Amino acid sequence: MTANTGPLVTIERVHAARDVAEEVGLDLLVVTPGSDLRYLSGYHAHAMERLTALAVPRRGEPFLVVPRLEAPMVDAGPAGALGLEVLAWDETDDPFALLARAATGRLGSAPARVAVGSRTWAEHALGVQRALPGSALELAAPVLDRLRMVKTAAEVEELAAAGAAIDRVHARMGAFLRVGRTEAEVGADIAAAILAEGHVGVDFTIVGSGPNGASPHHELSGRVVEAGDLVVVDIGGELPSGYRSDCTRTYVVGGEPDAGTAEWYAVLQEAQRAAVASVRPGTTAEAVDAVARQVITDAGWGEQFIHRTGHGIGMDTHEAPYIVAGNELPLVPGMTFSVEPGIYHAGRCGARIEDIVVCTAEGVRSVNAGSRELVRLPG
Repeated sequence: MTANTGPLVTIERVHAARDVAEEVGLDLLVVTPGSDLRYLSGYHAHAMERLTALAVPRRGEPFLVVPRLEAPMVDAGPAGALGLEVLAWDETDDPFALLARAATGRLGSAPARVAVGSRTWAEHALGVQRALPGSALELAAPVLDRLRMVKTAAEVEELAAAGAAIDRVHARMGAFLRVGRTEAEVGADIAAAILAEGHVGVDFTIVGSGPNGASPHHELSGRVVEAGDLVVVDIGGELPSGYRSDCTRTYVVGGEPDAGTAEWYAVLQEAQRAAVASVRPGTTAEAVDAVARQVITDAGWGEQFIHRTGHGIGMDTHEAPYIVAGNELPLVPGMTFSVEPGIYHAGRCGARIEDIVVCTAEGVRSVNAGSRELVRLPG
């Protein structure tokens, strides 16, 4: 629980999923281990061949199907406080048949439309379909994305805590990022710092030095950082609550940028600033992307901005809403997402500036506070 904001997980959240499922005509949601299950029930289950699933019929009470050997963990965790019925199955049972019988009993007839999570293992999705042979199987994203992309006050504060933690890691970059060290060495130190600053897991450490900075999702390598390199550092991790951080800053190590670099980096700063400032209720996701893209295009660097402007963040680093052309979704208070334009010069260098922001009733709040300047490190 976060102080003054209420609990992260409540039974009302599960009931909201049931209400939306009924609204869109789904008879049954089946949610297996992953962020969707943790979001709805608080149960942080390990994905494996044994079926664990939260079943949410459009009528009647939701229930959990779990292996009997794991039932005590459900009772002891946040899910145990929700009052969900737990149907425990033994090793020789058919858990899919158990789920099908319980759902049919609640609905009064076999469900016709059954939705599973986007990351449900295929063997589990097909097991559900075999147990309900007359059903049509589809994705639960229209229900779960709709709920997850609008954060509660408690969720926003978790993301703010994650943002502050990753800001502290960036503030320590001078101790890690130096001339003569490899990207892999720098990345190892950053990963340790991510844990030291309050995360329980490291999601990613991107250290793109020199020409590697032109690859937005560059993997750590043995390249040695050289004097005058631009270095893109994109890092993130997971808090104990499951909520994530993600922040990118660009550094110049052991030298000064040339006049051309200073010019295009200033364009990138303005694009990021303008896109963040455009966030407010009613603005569409694609409009925020367009603001950043227009600034960079007008300056002549449009072909070097090669990805969307942002992605939602919560219990997954990438989730709805996506800040990209073609997404006409209007922003509403509680939506949280990255604003991260970049300019990439293939074979030479690149730069990106990324903050996580929250759409609020008043406009926008950034959960990251570090400088967006091209940060000079002595090397």
